Amino acid sequence: MSKIFKPIVLLAIALMIVQVTFSQNETLLKGVYFYESLAVIKGKVQNQALSHEVIIKTSPTFPLAKNSESHLLVTNLKTDGGTLGKAIFTFADDKLQYIEAHGNAIEVLLKSKMDSMQPFMHYKALFKQRIFADVEKDVVWMLTDESAHPNLFAWENPYLNEAITEESGNDWSAKIPDFIRMGDGLEKLRPILEAESSFVHEMELDGSDPNAQLQLDCYGIRYAGFPRKIEARFGDDKLNVVWILTGKGEEDRLRKKLIEEYGTPVFVTEAWEIFDDWTVGLRKDKPEILVMTPELGQFYKKEYFKQ
Repeated sequence: MSKIFKPIVLLAIALMIVQVTFSQNETLLKGVYFYESLAVIKGKVQNQALSHEVIIKTSPTFPLAKNSESHLLVTNLKTDGGTLGKAIFTFADDKLQYIEAHGNAIEVLLKSKMDSMQPFMHYKALFKQRIFADVEKDVVWMLTDESAHPNLFAWENPYLNEAITEESGNDWSAKIPDFIRMGDGLEKLRPILEAESSFVHEMELDGSDPNAQLQLDCYGIRYAGFPRKIEARFGDDKLNVVWILTGKGEEDRLRKKLIEEYGTPVFVTEAWEIFDDWTVGLRKDKPEILVMTPELGQFYKKEYFKQ
């Protein structure tokens, strides 16, 4: 009995693992799965679309792309639920990581799901499935875990705009923008950050960080060649910490540019590289750039990094 039971249990576990893996790769488009290659996705959708175009970026800036970045733009894409006006598929190192759909997108992709979607700022979201929708704009985003981390639902792929031109190679800097003035007050910085952002969301912190009580989530601030989510944290009404969300694929590019701007890191571990006298950090275990006031940088140097 036990000899029979054990293989059955192992088979059930294996099937569960396959099912979970499958669900993580699923998209709202039947037969289209995340992490598939450009050639595979193109083969699946080109005959269902009025037109299609492949865009290859010679120098990647998409945060998840290490060596290559490409996009597949389709118009009038026929699906089981109806026809989408246009959709774009973004590939990092030839793996599908991001889908954005416009035009009839809510009706076609989310009609049966709207009641179960949760409000999130001005979006509707299915968080476990990493699906976001801007109902007013009629836009739907489908993300992988990797593209959800830098909050790419707040990004609109510029290649959906026919007037877009190729950006110049690596002609960008990792210098922290001048308008991010560490130590300045909330009242002074709020209008500046709002002017530099697509939109800003204010959040009171839960107290787990003793150095900050309020956070401004600033979406669309351009840094290192890409529009980012920047988390500006205020302690005692002063900006003392900024997190800039990045992607693992761009780590080497960011390191090179940080060294160009700030010199050799003063401290390096598997998880961190610290620059500029403990005020700028490249985080590697969770892709982010950390910016600190000099005072807080010295505090973390001693208390967290034990230096």
